[in-house]
Parts: sequence; structure tokens; C-alpha cells
Amino acid sequence: MTTARACLLPVFVCSLLAFAGCRGNAADGPASKDRQPAAPKAAGGSASERPRIVALGDSLTAGLGLPQNQAYPALLQQRVDGEGFRFEVVNAGVSGDTTAGGLRRLDWALEGEVRVMILALGANDGLRGLPVTEMKRNLEKIIGRAREKKIVVILAGMEAPPNYGPEYTAAFRRVFQDLAREQEVHFLPFLLAGVAGEAGLNQGDGIHPNAQGAVAVADAVWRALRPVLARMSAAS
Repeated sequence: MTTARACLLPVFVCSLLAFAGCRGNAADGPASKDRQPAAPKAAGGSASERPRIVALGDSLTAGLGLPQNQAYPALLQQRVDGEGFRFEVVNAGVSGDTTAGGLRRLDWALEGEVRVMILALGANDGLRGLPVTEMKRNLEKIIGRAREKKIVVILAGMEAPPNYGPEYTAAFRRVFQDLAREQEVHFLPFLLAGVAGEAGLNQGDGIHPNAQGAVAVADAVWRALRPVLARMSAAS
């Protein structure tokens, strides 16, 4: 871990803990099993016949606290269109979702001609202190089922709060690293790199990116996504 990142993470995870105290041990809402989430929406706001890029995640993907056109999947759509790639970005983020919740709704989220999945789940598992073995098993199943459909997976890592101890925090981080290596998927080590702990890039809760922070997240995801789209477009 770099020095800069080491300094930022304590601020971010302390914000997570404070927010959890106000929200009943959930980072961004009730457990997904208690809700019927809305259907995934095209980030550009309209349906399309283009092949899809699905961003499967929680409130960080859904864009909690932001207009839909400022959530990072919508910003990715702008970059996709700006570079002439013929893909539709679908925001399949559900606030409060854990990896188990993402697994339960996976088939529904991957309907249609999905070519790429951005997998950005785990923040709520860490906040609730769920077993890392369970989180890894859920993520493995999500990746496996996506691959059965020949969908390219980009895995985004997350960090756990420190209140469950350093062993849990290290094991939590290692899940994403191990999955990226074992499953040979594209890997973004920390979805909120450069954003977590930066007051000017986050909303008042200290967790969810503001409009400027969402731009930074979109930039980071785009660096992983663009080469994938370029190869797909060249092969078509």
C-alpha cells in the first residue's frame, strides 16, 4: 500500500463507522433481501439495442445522493459515446446490496446482450463484518456465472472498516487480490482510490462521492474499461 493510500483509508473507514451508527449497521440502506429493487437502467437514460456494459454494485454504483446523470455509470456512458464505442452502460447498482444480494439478482441484471460486467460489490459485506469466505464465495459465483455467458469481468476492490481488527481488514482486501489472480479477471484494486478520505470529493456522509468524486471514480474505471472495449471493437 502506498503512503498516500495508507493515510486516506483511516479517514474513509472512520466515516463508514460513523455512518453505520446512524443507519443501523448498513452503509446505504436496508439489506437487499428486504427490498424489490428497480430494474437496471441504461445510464444514458434510454433503452438501446447496443451490447451492454453492466455495472453491478451498491450505492457507490447507484449514485446515492446524486442525480442519475452524475453517477459514475452515466459518466462512463459519456466516455463510451465520446470515443465512438457502440455500447450501452447499464447502472445495476442497488443501495445497501451485499455480495449475496448481487448474486441473488445476477441473472436478472445480466439480461440482454451483456458483454462486460463491472463488479463493484463488497463494501456492505465489510461494513457488516460478514465472513470474508462467504464474500469470496459469492463473488466467485458471480464471476463464474458471468463467464458462462462469455461476459468479460472487471473486478473493483473495496476496503473494510478497521473495527473488526487488522486480520479481518487484511483478509478482506486479500479476497479481491486473490480473486483477480485466480479468476484472471481485469482488476481495479480499490474503487474509491483517490476519492476515499478526500472531503472535497465526498458528500456530507463522508462515504458517497459527490459529483466531482464520481468523475474521479469514472476516470479510474474507464482506464480499466477502455482497453477492453477497444479490443472488442477491433475484433467485431
